[in-house]
Amino acid sequence: MKKPVETAALLVIAVLVVGAGILAISQNKGVRPETAPVRKYTYTIVNTFPHDPNAFTEGLAYVDGFLYESTGLVDKSTLRRVDLASGRVLTEVSLAGIYFGEGLAVVNDSILQLTWQSQVGFVYDKESLALVGNFSYPTEGWGLTFNGSLLIMSDGSSSLYFLDPMTYQRIGQIQVHDGNTSISSINELEYVNGDVYANIFQQSRVAIIDPRNGLVKSWIELDGLQDSVVFTGENVLNGIAFDAKDNRLFVTGKNWPNLYEITLVPTT
Repeated sequence: MKKPVETAALLVIAVLVVGAGILAISQNKGVRPETAPVRKYTYTIVNTFPHDPNAFTEGLAYVDGFLYESTGLVDKSTLRRVDLASGRVLTEVSLAGIYFGEGLAVVNDSILQLTWQSQVGFVYDKESLALVGNFSYPTEGWGLTFNGSLLIMSDGSSSLYFLDPMTYQRIGQIQVHDGNTSISSINELEYVNGDVYANIFQQSRVAIIDPRNGLVKSWIELDGLQDSVVFTGENVLNGIAFDAKDNRLFVTGKNWPNLYEITLVPTT
């Protein structure tokens, strides 16, 4: 009778050990190991392009050789197609006065544009910029990007939301964190080579976020990028665009006179 008792005891111990291991893994999911600290980057300016200083930039994307830009402010919000080299606005549509334009994303032949507090987004034909539809969401609208299969949206909190690009229904959510520190005020978004790049409102840095778990992998420090701007608390860094074909990264800000192509330089 001794052998079965010993076997049972060993089985219980094995179950406890495995269970403890699973618990430890689940508790540490998405938490950066001490051996893998967050990376930090500074920048080198590759090119400087003109940017409309009257554009209160809230959303930015680069597709098929053009910049697409969403600008904010009540009675002044627009959606624009812009020539990169000259900064010239090629096509522009104005939003109704009650709407404050926010983030945008290009999805196939459509452009999607959020609004700030109206809980409505607009769908445009990419070629003509004609309004073809709208959709709703339950939060504020801040940033929007597209990873090729899902929309990723921010609302100024520490959350990123995943939306079906056909129904616009929310199908997932993650919390953004740097280690154990929650990162809030997530603003304009861009999907870059598998990561989400995010402006943090009123900060001169961009978070590089793992969309699988919300972990901030790296920070891009952009202090000094636009020294000529007299900051008022509103004309802050905001606007990230990525040229996937030529691997170019662009950044600008609200009412900035320039848009910059930059390369990242690791500091840690």
